[in-house]
Amino acid sequence: MNDTIVVTGGTGRIGRSVVPLLRAGGREVRVLSRHPQQAGTDPGVTHVGGDTVAGDGLEDAFAGAGTVLHLAGGATGDDRAAANVAEAARSAGVGHLILISVVGAGRMPIGYFRAKAGAEKAIAASGVPWSILAVSQLHEFMLPLVRGMARLPFTPAPRGLRFEPVHREEVAERLASLALADPAGRVPDLAGPEVLDIPDLVRAYTGRRRPTIALPLPGAVGRAYRAGENLAGPAATRGTRTWAEFVRELAASENVPRRSSALR
Repeated sequence: MNDTIVVTGGTGRIGRSVVPLLRAGGREVRVLSRHPQQAGTDPGVTHVGGDTVAGDGLEDAFAGAGTVLHLAGGATGDDRAAANVAEAARSAGVGHLILISVVGAGRMPIGYFRAKAGAEKAIAASGVPWSILAVSQLHEFMLPLVRGMARLPFTPAPRGLRFEPVHREEVAERLASLALADPAGRVPDLAGPEVLDIPDLVRAYTGRRRPTIALPLPGAVGRAYRAGENLAGPAATRGTRTWAEFVRELAASENVPRRSSALR
């Protein structure tokens, strides 16, 4: 099989962590993004232009590749993008198609989750040997929400709203291991080591306890969150790096004293 791995969204947050791991595994990497970067110092990494949602550039990008790791995603259109990627991978004779999805994709009544469920179906029906990994929210994904909450004089506590934030590097390591191995189908979900609500997240971020105000989460979305439909089950793989560790790393990188009332 051809050793080249195409990474869609390879310039994104996860992609930037995955690509060096694939190179360390001895693979040539072709990074596809809407705005390709200039060639870097590693001759084993090439950059090509393409748009997964529009379907532009995929045929050329996938030509001769053995594996496609589909990381590109956005607020909308992930199901359409996955269908385009699946069709192009099948036409190119790709031997392994990998998708990153989100925990709860088939359960949460939210458009983003529904699109991810559609993406999973497109990959599974592609006719290309595949692997799908669903992950919980990255620490970086939670950060803007928590920063916003930390600016308030109190912490909102929506009833039932809980998260299992996971470290980006642990996600990248799992994806790289899948890309360097044979197709595995649906693999165990990957989630963080803790289940945290908003007050937990804000408390670790600010370093102090704050007054909280309980808020209702109405409707089908509220029922789904209260039922834990966005949370990984007992069969999930758990990362080891906690939200508090991420906050400390962030503080160190920004040269902000840990005892500050809020990291800015």
